[in-house]
Amino acid sequence: MDLFGLKGQVAVVTGASSGLGADAARAYAAYGADVALVARRKERLENLAEELRREGVRALPVACDVSREEDVRSAVKDIVSFFGRVDILLNDAGVAVPGGVETLSVEEWNRSMDINVKGMFLMSKYVVPHMRERKYGKIVNIASVNASLADKVPELWRHAYNASKAAVRGLTVGMAASYAADNITVNSIGPGLFESEMTADTLFKHEAFMQMYNTLTPASRPGAKGELNGTIIYFSSQASSYVTGQHIIVDGGFSIV
Repeated sequence: MDLFGLKGQVAVVTGASSGLGADAARAYAAYGADVALVARRKERLENLAEELRREGVRALPVACDVSREEDVRSAVKDIVSFFGRVDILLNDAGVAVPGGVETLSVEEWNRSMDINVKGMFLMSKYVVPHMRERKYGKIVNIASVNASLADKVPELWRHAYNASKAAVRGLTVGMAASYAADNITVNSIGPGLFESEMTADTLFKHEAFMQMYNTLTPASRPGAKGELNGTIIYFSSQASSYVTGQHIIVDGGFSIV
């Protein structure tokens, strides 16, 4: 039995236009899954879809703002119409708005919550009924090591991000308990520092932070491209059939020291 094989499965990936989401989409395709690519930037999705099709899988790019209910409702409808099913939902879309409570605007706070939390809620709201109907589903929510850890350096404060990613954990365990009887597992992943669009121009350019991170992290480095994929595939496959409501931190040991 191929515990990690995903051939014949349909995976929906939000935040698929770049970074960890695009990497995850490539991993799903490598393990045999067809992939629905969801993000706001359609041109990038089209390019990635063409790349995945060359791997022999079906790929559907879907332009969608996950914080807008009508966008999500329409996107899920199009995905189910095209593929006929949804087996896996990877909720990866997210933003990290900098600032502490004294400086964050209400608009910045709302943007963080809308994309990082409301987006997961909406995608799950419209995907879960299809999973329940078929009595099968794997939902993977991308949280963060910053759900429980924070940055002391003022210019790196991200209070809205901390709060939103902690909320992801609460949503994950609530859904996991509710849908286990429907053979739907819901788990979350807490990445440490990986280079992406979200971090390249902020954390990776902060020399003092990078020196501190590399010093404190047992692995002595940030995560490399693709190093999150093994955990994503585990939670998305039959290898984790009896695992739900769990949270795996992928941070090179940063959170244990």
